Amino acid sequence: MSTKKALKWVIFWVSIALIFNAGVYFYLGQQKAIEFLTGYIIEESLSVDNLFVFLVLFKYFKIPPQYQRRVLNWGIVGVIILRGIFILLGSALISNFGFVLYLFGAILIYSGYQMAFGQEKEIHPEQNKVLRLFKRFYKVTTDYQGNHFFITRDGVKYATPLFVCLLVIESTDVVFAIDSIPAIFAITTDPFIVFSSNILAVLGLRSMYFLLSAIADKFEFVKKGVGIILVYVGIKMLLPIAFPGYHIPVFISLIVILSVLLLSVLISIYLNKKAGK
Repeated sequence: MSTKKALKWVIFWVSIALIFNAGVYFYLGQQKAIEFLTGYIIEESLSVDNLFVFLVLFKYFKIPPQYQRRVLNWGIVGVIILRGIFILLGSALISNFGFVLYLFGAILIYSGYQMAFGQEKEIHPEQNKVLRLFKRFYKVTTDYQGNHFFITRDGVKYATPLFVCLLVIESTDVVFAIDSIPAIFAITTDPFIVFSSNILAVLGLRSMYFLLSAIADKFEFVKKGVGIILVYVGIKMLLPIAFPGYHIPVFISLIVILSVLLLSVLISIYLNKKAGK
């Protein structure tokens, strides 16, 4: 997919989300619409970090460009299923154990700090525990067989590197969900808003990946911005401990998140110009 085409698809999916948000406004009211928009922006921002990992994994497994779309399509299906499961579990935990929100807040502060100020962690797919377990029970080929995930040779079924890459992507998304789901629960505990904002953010992942692959090196500071957002959201969740009954209004959170994202983009552009990129 060309960068121009990818940009058009990104605009299309964002437009769908905004139209959906308008529907939420008319049917559920202004507060729910603000909650959806804030949640959508958070999830879309976190998706950027997710896509950086996709870039690394495709490079590591040497996935040919013509096969990347197939992996992304199935990867997105898996992400939707995993997010749905995590949202159901999160909703159940919060309904029965309110203190879980404070645990989520602590997780977000730690993750956000590591993302914004910690040392960049190298990704080692060969050390992935799910992959190592899979290889105990399944043989894996060293070459690609078209866009097939599995092939049969001499009566023996093999997984191809294409499926191995997909498996690592799905297992990695479990880690991202640990940041993603608590972040949206900081904005709202309404399962409908949580699920819809997550899914609409995920649906545009494929086109965003192809766009990001072309401009990834131009917006390096955005990741730090996302980390700062996570820290803010985590603090928001923990505030009621120090100030019982106090909650930061959702529209304030929306302004803060948009401001941090805009500032991180502007800093990235400035640094690129300074570096002559």
